[in-house]
Amino acid sequence: MDRIGIFYGSSTGNTEKVATLISNMFGDDALTINVEDATEQDLDKFKYLILGISTWELGDLQDDWTDFVAVLKKADLKDKKVAIFGLGDQEAYGESFADAAGLLYSAISRSTNIVGQWPTTGYDFVESEAVKNNKFVGLIIDEDNQKELTTGRVKAWVEILKKEFGFSEN
Repeated sequence: MDRIGIFYGSSTGNTEKVATLISNMFGDDALTINVEDATEQDLDKFKYLILGISTWELGDLQDDWTDFVAVLKKADLKDKKVAIFGLGDQEAYGESFADAAGLLYSAISRSTNIVGQWPTTGYDFVESEAVKNNKFVGLIIDEDNQKELTTGRVKAWVEILKKEFGFSEN
């Protein structure tokens, strides 16, 4: 199996925690990389990319992603499968819930194959840039209000990704 690069930015540690959980569920085939230190060459090392971002304030990108989105836009991603996971607070920011995941999706959706869409059921929000075709563009986690659901959601999503990445059932 080709290695998976899990690229994340984390201000409070929650996105890093979820990235580590995803990595642990994939085992030795996944490597976590903070986008604060990442380069375009780091992206080239992986056939499968998982991008983790949290939403700040009223729909803003997490700080570490501000510069790295430009790197993603110019990177050659056409032969890669990419999945996105996002964190948000559906109660305090229900009108911009997990918007950063949607912004990330919009930045790269024309240049790559994005997999790992996730249902919107089980969440209570008003609006989200991360919803496309009635599904989230990837896994959405709310560590502020639904922390108890995180591990189960991650486990289910990783199983979806294994199929969508084309990994055999071993």
